[in-house]
Parts: sequence; structure tokens; C-alpha cells
Amino acid sequence: MKSNKIIEEVLNEIEKHEGVMSRRDAMKFLAASPLAASVIAGTVASTPAHASSSAKGKIVIVGGGLAGVATAAKLTHKLSNPDITIIEPNTKSVSYQPGQTLIAGGVWQKSDIEYETEKFIPKGVTWIKESVVSFDPKNNKLKTSGGQEISYDYLVVATGLALDFAAIKGLEGVITSYGPNEVVRQKVGKNGVYSMYFADGAVDTYKGIQELIAKAKEHKGTEKLQALFTDPATPIKCGGAPKKIMYLMHDRLVKAGVRDKVELLFCPSGDKMFGVPEYHTAILEQFKQRDFKWEYKTNLVAIDTDKKVATFEKKWLEKGEFDEDLKEYTMISMSKEVEKKYDFIHITPPQKAPDVVGKSPLGSSKGWVPVVQETLQHVSFKNIFALGDVAAVPMGKTGGSARKQYNVVADNLVAIMEKQSQLPSKFDGYTVCPLITSIGTVMLAEFNWTAKPTPSFPLDPTQERWIWWLLKVYALKPMTVYGMLSGRA
Repeated sequence: MKSNKIIEEVLNEIEKHEGVMSRRDAMKFLAASPLAASVIAGTVASTPAHASSSAKGKIVIVGGGLAGVATAAKLTHKLSNPDITIIEPNTKSVSYQPGQTLIAGGVWQKSDIEYETEKFIPKGVTWIKESVVSFDPKNNKLKTSGGQEISYDYLVVATGLALDFAAIKGLEGVITSYGPNEVVRQKVGKNGVYSMYFADGAVDTYKGIQELIAKAKEHKGTEKLQALFTDPATPIKCGGAPKKIMYLMHDRLVKAGVRDKVELLFCPSGDKMFGVPEYHTAILEQFKQRDFKWEYKTNLVAIDTDKKVATFEKKWLEKGEFDEDLKEYTMISMSKEVEKKYDFIHITPPQKAPDVVGKSPLGSSKGWVPVVQETLQHVSFKNIFALGDVAAVPMGKTGGSARKQYNVVADNLVAIMEKQSQLPSKFDGYTVCPLITSIGTVMLAEFNWTAKPTPSFPLDPTQERWIWWLLKVYALKPMTVYGMLSGRA
């Protein structure tokens, strides 16, 4: 994949939106953006003149999303005679999930994130259009929904995660971001209840915002309409997304002239806005400037969609008895359920590994696939690797993380195939969260396991900038599709 292909696709994205910028200005933006420049340059630098390894072995990759396809593509570049199979039932599984936020904000359409899987399966890779129903890692086998028993020498698990709406009392369904969702949409996507965490839900969320605006324009009462935004007690993909939709609704309400009629309340289960202190402080200041409200340690556990009442478990600590030895008071964990009425609620559902993975011998007590966080090798089965949302690593459930992880997996898998004594590649936990703060600004939060900002360019990463909006809306998708999915970015 040539770098000019990525550049051309970025320019095509910009031309879809007349009046944003000229092609000349867009080229200047690409030159100024460190992430854009690094990906485009890396695409050329990582394009091999020839395959570097003659190692042989049957590789099976479970999952045909971004992480799985990118890993397959990278391996086809590294191996001279690759034997790779992808197991993926969804013909449109290669969807650009970060775009769901933009759909919910009314910036993109659903068609902007849809891709046909077959267009990105690397040449020479076998595609089995089924799902896996069981794993037998002790015998290097798995079974598919079509009844096939497939053996492998090496396994890569890249299934993504499951959206567990059923974990909230009053809702039903466990779904993925793209696929069947009829059970969930019986309650979500109507009557004030929305979630942009799946593609159809993102479309519904934008409609819900428009409905709230219309309601606010007709609202004559003294009490403000209530818009709630939840953030669950499980790991989630894109940890900034529960806040992004809040920022986008705020901007839409302001533009409609009805912001003063709606109270926006953020209800996170944790006790901070962001795990990196610098970004936490910046977000708090942004919340204050926008008159957002928030209540920490408030986790959605039930909802009555008919009465429009959400029930949260509220946790706090109370001082107990004084410990004479430690010279301090013991702290007692307390909790109670509180009900909140809403006119609009955005639900970030609890998330988990798919049961077929989490409850298999590959999973852990918490469901996720346990791997050595630096090498992404399974802690018990050395011929198995996992990456993307399903891997049990701190931070890392973002497309930006997967972009780093698939290179690590490919390098280390080839090393295993070559019987090397050490794994050469390490994942440092790099994560990037383009935190949308308005329609036109983004705070580009980059960090790793040090829990410190790791900006790609010497700009204050806590500041909201227009250039990062351009990167998010126009550049990241082409860079991902034509860079990452080709195994060269």
C-alpha cells in the first residue's frame, strides 16, 4: 500500500464535506499532524522488499475485525510461505467503530463506517465464514458453528468484546458493535434510552438528541430536562466515549439555543474522569466551563424504560473504628441504590469477553484472555496470542492500541515459529483517545502504562484543538483502513 493512497483517501474524506478546507490546506494539515505523518511514513518504511522468514506452521486467527485482519496482513508480509486462516462469520465485520461517536453526533452516516470483510482479507489467507463455538487449547483444536473441527499450530484470538446490556436489570441482550441487535433495540434506541456503542444504536442516538432538542424547545417548566450519561464498572472499549457523547449533546443543545433547559449529568462508576491525572484535571475544567454535573461511584444497575427511571448503585466510604496500632481510622465501604428520573439517558453497557472465549480454557476468572501484557502471549499456552479488546491488558481497548499490538503479535509469533529463545517485540500500553469536546475540537489524549501523557508532538496534550478534530474526522479512518488493515501502519 503506497503512502499516496492514504493521502488520497484523506483528501476524499475532506471533499465529502464542502467548505471545511481546500485540498491545499488539507495537505498542510497532513504535514503538520504528527500522527498522520508518522502513519504515512511508517507505511512506506514498513513495506518489506521481501518476506523475512521461511518459518512454517498453520496459523488460525479468530476474529476478522481490525485487529485480526491487520495481524493476518502483517504475517503475510513477514512469512515467505504463510498458512493463515481467519474465522469470522460477519461479512461486514471490518467496521470503523471509532466513527460511531461521529454518527451519534450527526457528523457521519452509518455508511461511513461500513466495510466489506472480503475486500480486506489478505491475498492467500483462507476465510471461514463461521463462528467458533469451543476451544481445546491443550490439543490445539477448535470447533466452528458449522461443525468443523480445525487444528492449528498457532492461534491468535482477536474476537473483540461483547456488549452486555442484559447485565442491567430491565434490559436484555448481549451483542457486538456490528451485527444482530433486535433484542437490545426492544428497549434501547427509543423512548429516551440510547447507546452509541453499536452501529444502529449510534444512528438512534442522534435521533434521540434531536428529539430532546425538540422537547426542550417546547419545555415551559421551571425544572430542567434531565440527560444522564453512564459509565459502567467493567472495562470498556474507548474509555473516553461515555464523555464524548455528552460533549456532543452539549454542543448540539447550544447550537439549538436550548442548553439552559437541559441538565447534563455524568454518572461514572469510578472516582475520576480519566486514569491519567493531567487529563483528569483538564476534563474537570472542561466540565466546569460547560456547566456539566457529575456524581462519582454511581453505577447503573437497573432501568424502568416505561417510567423513565434509572436505578444506580451509589458507593462511598465512611469512617469506622480507630486502629490503635496503625493510628488511623478504618474505612467502611457503603452503598445504596438511588433512583434518577431522566428525559434522555445514554447507556454505556457493561462489557465482557464473548462467553465462548471467556468461559473456555483460554479465559480467566474475569473472562478476558490472560496474556503477558508486554508480549501479548497467553500466560499458559505459549503458541497462543491475543490482542485487541479481548486481551486482559490494562488500558488498551482502543483502535490506537490495536495498531501497536498487532505488530507486536506478528513479530513475536514469527519468533515462536522460528524457535527463538526470546520474544523480540514489546507492547508499552500505548493508547490514544481523541476526546471530542465539541463539533470542531478534540483533546488528543495519548498515554501508556506510565499513566503519563505521551504526546506525539510538542503541543500541550490537555488542550482542545481544531487540528485534532481534522485528524479524528478526516484522517484516522483512511489511515486505519489503508494502513493498518494492509499490515503496514
